[in-house]
Amino acid sequence: MRRRVVIVLHEGFQLLDLAGPADVFGVAETVSPGNAYPIEVTAVRAGTARAGNGIEVTVPAALEETSGPIDTLLVVGGWEASERTRDRELVDGIARLARGARRVASVCNGALLLAEAGLLAGRRATTHWLMAPELGERYPDVAVDADPIYIRDGRVWTSAGVSAGVDLALAMVAEDLGHQVAGHVARGLVVYLHRPGGQSQFSTPMSARVPRRESLRELQSFIDAHPAADLSVPALAGRAGMSERHFSRVFTEQTGMPPGRYVERSRAEAARRLLETTDHPLERVARECGHGTSETLYRAFRRHWRVSPGDYRRRFHLMASTEPMEH
Repeated sequence: MRRRVVIVLHEGFQLLDLAGPADVFGVAETVSPGNAYPIEVTAVRAGTARAGNGIEVTVPAALEETSGPIDTLLVVGGWEASERTRDRELVDGIARLARGARRVASVCNGALLLAEAGLLAGRRATTHWLMAPELGERYPDVAVDADPIYIRDGRVWTSAGVSAGVDLALAMVAEDLGHQVAGHVARGLVVYLHRPGGQSQFSTPMSARVPRRESLRELQSFIDAHPAADLSVPALAGRAGMSERHFSRVFTEQTGMPPGRYVERSRAEAARRLLETTDHPLERVARECGHGTSETLYRAFRRHWRVSPGDYRRRFHLMASTEPMEH
């Protein structure tokens, strides 16, 4: 069975957004003979499209020369994707091809182009965690979820940043040809068939606003610098010279989150830094970051990054190990 894949490029696109899914579909064809994924690339102009890293890709046919039926229409992202939403030829071409496609997908911030084409209205979608706020602000009719590696809502699929295009394409192969074939593809490419955790494990979680009051800015700095201190609301209110009720209201108003949540996220970020840069046992990391026990640390990590502290350390540890790591 032939499943035609059309990938839409634009100037400044992310090369891995193209290469990752294309290799998944190509390997699937190899491990499952008789199931072909013919791949075409298109752009506003035929000729070449230059990726953000300078590599040029040959584009045999322009968007206006490309037509359906299409099995999978895939729109890639790139650092210039936000600007490309103003290119009506590109956006209108995507909208036209989507009408003749069985499924439509985006990689990374290619979701901005899908949204501009009206393809994400009323749907749940994801994108690169850095671009999620822009997607939500520009297109309020899209239910943006910045954590999943990919999301399928009906026939529309969206994926997180860059390499998540591989996860997206593997999920499509699993849907088309079964999990066994997708597993063979994943092993061949040396990637996860189902990557553990979401993209929040790669993001910066501290999104609180900087308070207008100098005393609250100083308090924020104290919290971040002393995660193991008594950071209860009564203690923080006393340090700020306010009643507990007034402190909670003002802190929430000026930072965008309640003091308890700010403390929790600050401690989780402190633990993440220690896991990346030290070989401290997990019990010590928990004590130094105010979590108390490794069990509390584990729950905080699962809540914020959907992975265990041990898994996080194995992936992101920045120092040569000098002592056994705890699991």
